Amino acid sequence: MSAMPFEDCVIRPVRAEEWSAAKELRLTSLRDPVARLAFLDTYEQAVARPDSYWRERTANGAEGAGGGRQFVAEAGDGSWVGTVAVLIEEAGTRDWAGFPVERRQGHLVGVYVAPGHRGSGLTKALFDAALEWAWGRGAERVRLIVHPGNARALGFYRKAGFVESGVTVPLAGRPDERELEMVVGRPGSDR
Repeated sequence: MSAMPFEDCVIRPVRAEEWSAAKELRLTSLRDPVARLAFLDTYEQAVARPDSYWRERTANGAEGAGGGRQFVAEAGDGSWVGTVAVLIEEAGTRDWAGFPVERRQGHLVGVYVAPGHRGSGLTKALFDAALEWAWGRGAERVRLIVHPGNARALGFYRKAGFVESGVTVPLAGRPDERELEMVVGRPGSDR
């Protein structure tokens, strides 16, 4: 199957009132064959959450929210075919895994593009929007965490300019598995 052209999509921030569509896209992403490698969440956990959770999650990623932004790719027919969220992590705090945050940075999470749109340039367009937003908020670098067994994601992240930092993160509930931190520096700076 060939990829659909991403030019038919609009990349934009999610709106708070779109929580139902955000929920459905997340549930779809959690049914992807590599979801176990790509996400800490499971479909079973996510589908059991109340609507209030999805309203709050979407509001936190919506336009005007302070600490993060979720971007979606909306196809011409109104369906959502991709997403990425970027969180701002402040220097002097601890991240979700308990590691100290040494500099103001963005953290890309929840990356998903529907199978028919992979390889079209859509993931790059989503990343470009997320990176531009992070740089505009003073991030010195942007990072993401990836499972070393997720070859498709690793390949894309490297192509997008991310490099392994040398930091590995243990997976909660899977003590024998570690994920890799990959980073990209602000344009014009060193990582």
